[in-house]
Amino acid sequence: MRVAIAPDSLKGSLSADSAARAIAEGWRRARPGDELLLMPQADGGEGTLDAIETCVEGARRHKIFPVDGPDGRPMRGEWLLLPDGTAVVELAQMCGLPLMQELDPLGSSTRGMGQTIAAALKAGVTSLVIALGGSASTDGGSGALRALGLQLHDAGGTSLGWGGGALADLAGVDLSGLSSPPPGGVTVLTDVTAPLLGPMGAAAVFGPQKGASPAEVLHLDDALARYARLLGGDADSPGAGAAGGTAYGFAAAWGALIEPGADYLQRLTGLRDAVDKVDLVITGEGQYDAQSLGGKVVGQVLRRADDAGTAAAVIAGQLADRPPVWAASLVELAGSVTEALAHPDEWLRAAGELAANELGAGKGT
Repeated sequence: MRVAIAPDSLKGSLSADSAARAIAEGWRRARPGDELLLMPQADGGEGTLDAIETCVEGARRHKIFPVDGPDGRPMRGEWLLLPDGTAVVELAQMCGLPLMQELDPLGSSTRGMGQTIAAALKAGVTSLVIALGGSASTDGGSGALRALGLQLHDAGGTSLGWGGGALADLAGVDLSGLSSPPPGGVTVLTDVTAPLLGPMGAAAVFGPQKGASPAEVLHLDDALARYARLLGGDADSPGAGAAGGTAYGFAAAWGALIEPGADYLQRLTGLRDAVDKVDLVITGEGQYDAQSLGGKVVGQVLRRADDAGTAAAVIAGQLADRPPVWAASLVELAGSVTEALAHPDEWLRAAGELAANELGAGKGT
């Protein structure tokens, strides 16, 4: 039996690669002779570099220090060089929300991501993929673009401060010093379809989780609207609001293409083709809920499996809803949330063994 094991990360507990390995260990307890393909996934947010590095042979990780974290403190920047010359940068790695010492919705910035991209450009990469998600800021990608040479100034000609809040004073945009994108173009990966502005936009939907009060949400939305009027581009494009509007910024300034991250990762890691050739695909995440089928890793894997006529299963930390396929919950296996969180690898192995016993050789599918 051939089985593809393709989970997302269990955020805050295990990486997608570690989750895939634990499920595989459990499966082999019951069915040691089966062929297992470990293909960890991501949706463009946290864990994207790790998933690609695991699945793409010859990928090489580059590290630079220092770059500016979302609150200005020095961080390590990382980017992945693929064999075809593509660079992959993950915003969450150096500008993610968990890196903030204190939430600062108006002042946090994507500057460090731009510094990391600049290092990749200097190395001569031929194309660029930017994984968005988990950002700490709502600056429309202005921090990253400024690190790449974009100039923003107020009515007096003074350079703006950093962060989305400062965009309220924006009066002029100068792209003359902006670095050129790599010749093969730029793709930004998102796990949302939000536009830049309005009640479903970057500030309104995601600002509160970054610490923005209702008044600050309105301030940020107005600031992003001013930014969009001056920078141009399509603020209404699906996904433009990803990562505090960073998708919009790179689409407007660099002509970046906005793509659903989970679908892109399926293609890049080879999972899309592998689903046609396996008997079963197992996916998973921290919590399966109503949002899981709306562009997240699990939903996209289940959709691909259904299209291929391949059996599928879900292993999740918790099941807030029941998937349309066989499923196991670590919390149910462990007996409590506390125990599942304390030893997620152990319960993933238990879930993998359970799946092998109940689904092996077509049982239960």
